[in-house]
Amino acid sequence: MDKNEALRQRDLAVLWHPTTQMKDHEWLPLLPVSSGNGVWLKDMQGKRYIDAISSWWVNLFGHANPHISGAVAEQAQCLEHVILAGVTHEPAVRLAEKLVDITPPGLERVFFADSGASAVEISLKMSFHYWRNTGDEGRTRFVTLSNSYHGDTLGALSVGDAGLFKSAYEPLLMEPLVAPSPDCFALPRSEWDRHAENKLADMREIFARHEGEICAVIIEPLVQCAGGMRMYPASYLSGLRSLCDEYNIHLIADEIAVGFARTGSMFACEQGGISPDFMCVSKGLTGGYLPMSAVLTSEQVYTAFYAEYTTLRGFLHSHSYTGNALACAAALATLELFEQRDVLADNRRLARLMLESVSELQDDEHIGDIRQTGMILAVEMVAQREPMIQYDWKERRGMKVYQHALQQGVLLRPIGNTVYFMPPYVINPDEIGLIASAAIDGIRLATAD
Repeated sequence: MDKNEALRQRDLAVLWHPTTQMKDHEWLPLLPVSSGNGVWLKDMQGKRYIDAISSWWVNLFGHANPHISGAVAEQAQCLEHVILAGVTHEPAVRLAEKLVDITPPGLERVFFADSGASAVEISLKMSFHYWRNTGDEGRTRFVTLSNSYHGDTLGALSVGDAGLFKSAYEPLLMEPLVAPSPDCFALPRSEWDRHAENKLADMREIFARHEGEICAVIIEPLVQCAGGMRMYPASYLSGLRSLCDEYNIHLIADEIAVGFARTGSMFACEQGGISPDFMCVSKGLTGGYLPMSAVLTSEQVYTAFYAEYTTLRGFLHSHSYTGNALACAAALATLELFEQRDVLADNRRLARLMLESVSELQDDEHIGDIRQTGMILAVEMVAQREPMIQYDWKERRGMKVYQHALQQGVLLRPIGNTVYFMPPYVINPDEIGLIASAAIDGIRLATAD
């Protein structure tokens, strides 16, 4: 038995993997990873694989990045963690200062957590509690977009609209108001803004019908990632901000996946020229090293909780590792890498190469859409383009692409029938070519029957 198979068997005896039907691993071998360097992962036998999905969208500057690794190692020598209730430490303060500095204007307070879903939970609770503290207790509802996903905890699931994730837990969840997504699937770019304007009209109708009931609307700016990398224009962001101001409703921006230069700007909200009332960040925050998230909000929201200590007015939310010093060190080192070179300019060049690399699929009858926002590129497989007939997701054609790519040394993880590239920013043109070759061949195999 080789080293890969030995680790697989040990794993299957004890581990339960996330977002996985474990029975699949009776026929779909796990990928045993022993090490990583740059965009590459290495298995127990020494075979290399390109991490084309940044290990679930968290890795920005490559595996085993020496700058981030060094910062974490140095921090571990002096302070690994300390309770943040009634205590402070410099890495947490420095990181909070830095986040306030680089995020859109008006986001002046930082609350640390441990995951993206936790950040979403915090933003929901803060918004609800803000209205309670300011005497507007009739506000108890949240608005979400169709096809949205914001995490797997109960509150985050509640404000999502991904049925596959939430249907089993429906009895436990609060019910959101669902607005039609501005997703521009299969539309030419020339029609995106008009489509967004129509969807803003739908949102206005919901706001007007439920005036005085709504705490906040939550969105993923520009890209609905777990919803299949569906994309929409920045004009929707600016229009939604205006609507929220008009109806006095909070805007929560879930920048967990799209933040930190994924969409072509440091934060996706910048492209709409807006500041949300709450911004949730995670994933790339620590460069893929350690779990951490943050919720940024305004001084106005912070002030609504600031009073003599009372159980009902204070924001009583915590977790044991809030503001973990090692995670703060990793995040600070990650943000320093943005200062050492023009990452956004480099990413624009890489994004062009990514799009060029799949150009031969443009006229394929089984490709419903090739779309891109910054360093996120998606290719959606369909049964027929004209008229549009989509594959049944139960056919699992994306899994065929995954298997083929893995054989070619590329780690992809399609979402249903959508194959996407979301690589670390240190990828080079040759590596982009390898990803594209594996994906194109896999797509053609998956759509051949």
